[in-house]
Amino acid sequence: MAASGKPLQPIIIKRVKKAGHGAHGGAWKIAYADFVTAMMAFFLLMWLLGSTTEDEQRGISDFFNQPFLVSLMGGPGSGGSVSILPGGGEDLTRTAGEMPRADPVMLARQLGEEAVRQEAQRLERERIEALREKIETVINANERLSEFRDQIRMDMVQDGLNIQIVDDQNRAMFNVGSALVQPYMREILREIGTALAEVNNRVSLSGHTDSTPFGAGVRGYSNWELSADRANASRRELVAAGMPDTQLARVVGMGSSQPLLLDRPFDPINRRISILVLTQEADARLSEGYRLTTTEVQGEEAIVDAINNPPTGVVNLPPLPILPTPPVVPR
Repeated sequence: MAASGKPLQPIIIKRVKKAGHGAHGGAWKIAYADFVTAMMAFFLLMWLLGSTTEDEQRGISDFFNQPFLVSLMGGPGSGGSVSILPGGGEDLTRTAGEMPRADPVMLARQLGEEAVRQEAQRLERERIEALREKIETVINANERLSEFRDQIRMDMVQDGLNIQIVDDQNRAMFNVGSALVQPYMREILREIGTALAEVNNRVSLSGHTDSTPFGAGVRGYSNWELSADRANASRRELVAAGMPDTQLARVVGMGSSQPLLLDRPFDPINRRISILVLTQEADARLSEGYRLTTTEVQGEEAIVDAINNPPTGVVNLPPLPILPTPPVVPR
């Protein structure tokens, strides 16, 4: 009891326990990291835009607007080069902007010429295909020629239409060992010559034999001469049918050098006449092999002139004496 006579009041101490808030998780950290990353990217973009020139900005804009055109005309941007030098590209003096790799007018002209060339090739292929169908129709419509249909082969090859008239064991195109054309062979050649007269493509004509050696006739006459004579005889029949002689690009005798059946060189089917209707590209490539350039002609003229007019101071040596041939001693 206190001095005043009042009883003492007990001292009560209240301890308040703070309840914890609910768990927020770590989602705010991810959002904050994304925000910081976006701000860093934004300031980096602003810094890059501030450090590039107007030409470089135009190049970047052109790349995103027309990437295919930029890749054709100049590269991916700012010089279009991996060089560490300023500007890079093919011209080291250029420090900004696109680095053109080609003249636009020249590139457009080249693309146009390529498109024209491809269209011309397509039309020529269609014309040669029509020629093939026409020859097949003529042969099938003729009862006599249709009997020899298995001896006529027509294939589209890289250089054009290859028409081959092959020999048969019982049906020879020429007399044995000669270039005399058989009657049925003459009819086939006349029909083909009539069809070829309606096209402008030039023709390469070649004769072939099998590997059987030529064992009769004049000394020195071989399968080479025989194949050439047969090719020339076929040429006369084609020209007689109306095909212009100027339409022929070449007439050659191949002998037995190109058998149709490699594993059977003595088979009669290797004896054949090949008529190749050339495409314009193949004709140009063939003619290029026979054409001399201006430099080559001048070089040949210089050699001939040096032989006819030797330079002064050169001593002309007398020719070497011809020694007698020693007698052959029999063994």
